[in-house]
Amino acid sequence: MTTDHKPETRYRQDYQPPAFLIDQVDLTFDVEEENTMVSSRLAIRRNPASGQDSGSLVLDGRELELLSLSLDGQPLSAADYRVDEESLTIASVPDAFELQIVTRINPRANTALEGLYLSSGNFCTQCEAEGFRKITYYLDRPDVLARFRTTIRANRRRCPVLLSNGNLVDSGKLDDGRHFTTWEDPFNKPCYLFALVAGDLVEIRDEFTTMSGRKISLHIYVEERNRHKCAHAMRSLQKAMRWDEETYGLEYDLDRYMIVAVDDFNMGAMENKGLNVFNSKYVLAEPETATDADFQGIEGVIAHEYFHNWTGNRVTCRDWFQLSLKEGLTVFRDQEFSASVMGRAVKRIEDVRILRQAQFPEDRGPLAHPVRPDSYVEINNFYTVTVYNKGAEVIRMIQTLIGPELFRRGLRLYLQRHDGQAATIEDFVAAMAEVSGRDFSQFCRWYSQAGTPELRVRTDYDAQNGTLTVNLRQSCPPTPGQEKKEPFLIPVAVGLLDHQGRSLPLQLAGEPEPAAGDSLVLECREAESSFRFVNLSRQPVLSCLRGFSAPVILDIDYSDADLAFLLAHDPDEFNRWEAGQQLAVKIILRLLADSDAGRELKLEPLFSRAVLTALVDEGVDPALRSMAVTLPTETYLGEQVDEVNPAAVHQVREFALRQLALEGRDSWLAIYRRMSDDGPYSLEPAAVARRRLKNVSLAYLMKGDDLENQELAVRQYREAGNMTDVLAALACLANSDHPQRQEALDDFYRRWRHDPLVLDKWFAIQAASSRPDTLERVKELLRHPDFTLDNPNRVRALVGVFSQGNPAAFHAADGGGYVFLADQVLKLDARNPQIAARLLTAMTRWRRYDESRRQLMRAQLQRIADTKGISKNVYEITAKSLAG
Repeated sequence: MTTDHKPETRYRQDYQPPAFLIDQVDLTFDVEEENTMVSSRLAIRRNPASGQDSGSLVLDGRELELLSLSLDGQPLSAADYRVDEESLTIASVPDAFELQIVTRINPRANTALEGLYLSSGNFCTQCEAEGFRKITYYLDRPDVLARFRTTIRANRRRCPVLLSNGNLVDSGKLDDGRHFTTWEDPFNKPCYLFALVAGDLVEIRDEFTTMSGRKISLHIYVEERNRHKCAHAMRSLQKAMRWDEETYGLEYDLDRYMIVAVDDFNMGAMENKGLNVFNSKYVLAEPETATDADFQGIEGVIAHEYFHNWTGNRVTCRDWFQLSLKEGLTVFRDQEFSASVMGRAVKRIEDVRILRQAQFPEDRGPLAHPVRPDSYVEINNFYTVTVYNKGAEVIRMIQTLIGPELFRRGLRLYLQRHDGQAATIEDFVAAMAEVSGRDFSQFCRWYSQAGTPELRVRTDYDAQNGTLTVNLRQSCPPTPGQEKKEPFLIPVAVGLLDHQGRSLPLQLAGEPEPAAGDSLVLECREAESSFRFVNLSRQPVLSCLRGFSAPVILDIDYSDADLAFLLAHDPDEFNRWEAGQQLAVKIILRLLADSDAGRELKLEPLFSRAVLTALVDEGVDPALRSMAVTLPTETYLGEQVDEVNPAAVHQVREFALRQLALEGRDSWLAIYRRMSDDGPYSLEPAAVARRRLKNVSLAYLMKGDDLENQELAVRQYREAGNMTDVLAALACLANSDHPQRQEALDDFYRRWRHDPLVLDKWFAIQAASSRPDTLERVKELLRHPDFTLDNPNRVRALVGVFSQGNPAAFHAADGGGYVFLADQVLKLDARNPQIAARLLTAMTRWRRYDESRRQLMRAQLQRIADTKGISKNVYEITAKSLAG
C-alpha cells in the first residue's frame, strides 16, 4: 500500500474485542498464475463479549477483485455493501449467518510477497502479519480463531503438489487435466497461520515417534535440483521435536508435519500450522555449498518454527502489540535448544553479540520501542530485534529469577490454561507468578519501558572487617515518548575470585550460610542498591553480570589488569570472553583518542599479551578461543563514543588487528596449522570449533606482512573441501590487495553461479569488503545479470550487507553510500515495502554521526519522505527518524 497522506496510527490502549467471530472457514482455490479464484464460506456470529453495538460487518481486504457476495445463500446487490481499498462493509447482518465470497487475485503481480504469490514458478502464501486480507475478505486479526477446511484445484502437470494446513482428507483427479486436494485443520487458528503451497516439488519423507508412541509423518518439499540438500533439515526437525518433549513435555499434535522451501521470502520462515514455509536459506545445506554457520542457522530456525506449534499456534497472541508473547518466548526456546547442541557459552556469546550489534543501537535511536509497543503505523515494521531478541532476554530473566524447574512448570500452566486462545503477555506472566509465588509487577517494566538500562557498579573493600560492598546504580536514558523511566528489576549474577582465580564463598551480610554454588543472583530493584559480602580475608575480584544475566550496559570500575585477569581466570566462560571484549574496547578507544589528537599509535603490551595468551590456551575450547581473540566490531565500537566517525573507528581497529598479527605471527601460524588437521568434514561441535579458530587465525595472518603466510589463503581457497573454509579464504582475499584476489572471485562465480544461495555469498563478500572501491563495485553488481531486486535474499546479500554490515564503506565521507541506499529503497518500495523499510533502518540513527554525515543522511531521508506515494512501511521509518 502506498500513501500520499499521514497514515493512521494504531494504539494498544484502543484494543476492542472483535464485533464478530468466525467459527468455520471453507476455502476453495482455483489456482492460476494471473487469475486465481478464491471462494470462501464463513460461518460468522456476533461476539457477545464485544460490547460494540454496530449492526455492520467490516471485513479486511486489499488488492482483491470481488466477484460475488451472498449472505445465507441470498446474493447481495451493490446497494447492500460497500468496498474500498481496505475493506468490505455489509451494512446490516443478523446475529449468526453464513457469508459466501468469491474473489479474484493475481499471484504473478504480487511482488510484495504477502498473500498468495509465485516463487520460482511455485505458488505459496505468507499471511503474517496481515497478508490473508490479500487472499479474501476476512476478519484479519489474530484474536479471531476458526477451523479451516481448504480445497485446492490446479493443473496436474503444472502443480502436482497441492498443500495446506492440517491433515489431508481428500484428493483426486478432475476434468481438463486438473486435480484437487482437501485439507482439514482440526485446531482453531487465526488466519495469519493459514498456508497454501502449489507447484512442482519433490518430497523428502521421514517419520518421528512421539513420547506417547504416535508416529508423525515428516515431509520436506523442495525443487528437484535441491533434493540432496535436505538431510540436515530433517535431522534438525527430529532433534527439535525430541528436545521439546524432553525439556517441556510438549508433543506434536497433527498426523503430519510439512516444510516447504521457497527462494523468495521476506523473512526466515513462517510457522503456519502443520505447513511451515521456509526461506530456502534455512532448509538447504550440504558441506560443499553451506558453511558451518549456515548449518547452525538451519538447525536454529527449524527448531524455532517447530517450537511455535505450541508457543504461537496452539496459544496465539490477542493482538499484534503482544507479538513478543510468541516471538520472544520462542526465540528463548530456540536459543536454549541451540545451546544444548553447540555449547552454552558459545551460544550465549553469539546471542549477546546480536543484542549489542543490533538491539542496543535500536534502543538508542528514533525507532526505540518497548518489547510490547504502545503504537504502530505498519505492523511489519515491528518485527524487530527488540521484540524478538530483547523479548527473549526478558523471558531468560524470568527463568533466572525463579529457576529452570519453576519456569517449566509455569510454561506448562500457561499453555494448558490458554490452549486454543489468543493470549496476552499478562497471561504468561500470571502463570509464572502463580507457580513461583513472586510478584512480577515491577519486572513487567521490561515489557513497557523502551531503552537499554545502564548499570553502574562500584566496589568497596573493607580489609578490617573482611567485607566487600557492591554498589549498584541503574538508569535508563529517555527514548521517544518516554522521557522518564522507573527502576527495572535487574537480576545481576555475580561471583568472587581470589587472586589465583579460585571461586570464593558468597555470603551476604545477614545470611547465616554462604549461597550454594559459585554464583549468586543479586536483585537490583531501586535506582541505587547495595549488597555486602562478608568473611573475606583478602580483597577479591568481582565477576559481574555472569552469563549476561540482564540486557544492560555495564559500567564497572575494572582496571586493565583486572580485565586481563578475568580473561585468563574467570570460571564463567561468558564473562571470560566479556573481559577480553571490554579490555579491547578500552584499548581501541584510547587509540581513537590518540588518532584524533595526532599522536603516534601504539598497542599496549598488556593487551597483546592477553590476546595471544588466550589464543594458545589449550585448556579452553577452540570456539571460545576464536571468540576471545576476535575484536569488537566497528559497529559496537562506534556505540561507545558520543559522535561516530566510522572512518576513524575503522582505521584504529585495523591498526590493532595488524599489530596483533605482527606481534603474534608465529602463534597465529602455529594455531592455523594445528587446527587445519581436522580430518573429514564433520558438524560435531569440536570440528566446527577447530575450523572456527583456524579461520580466525588465517584472517590475522592476512593482516601481516609475510607474503608466504598470505599465500595460505590462496591455497586454502583452492584445496578446501567444504564451503566454510572456501568462504573464509575468499573473504580474506576479497579484503586484500592480493594479486589473485579477482581471480578467486571470478573462479567462485564460475563454480557456483547456478546455485542461488551460494551466489548470495559471492555478492555479500564483495559488499562487505573494506577496500576503498567497494561502493563502486556494489554499483557494478547491481547491474550484474544475476542480481534482481525481486528476490529478498539477493537484495539483503548486496544492498543489506553493504549498508548495514560495512560501516566504513557505507558511511564514506562524501555521502555516496547514503544516496545509493536511498535510490534502492525508493526502487524497492514500489515492489516490496517490507524489504525497503528494513534496509532504510541503516540511516535512522543519523544524529549519532559527525556533523557532515548527519546532514548528508538527513538529506536522503528527507528526499524519501518527500517522494509521493511511498508505502506505510517506509513512511513510518522516515517520519520517526526525522522527528526523533
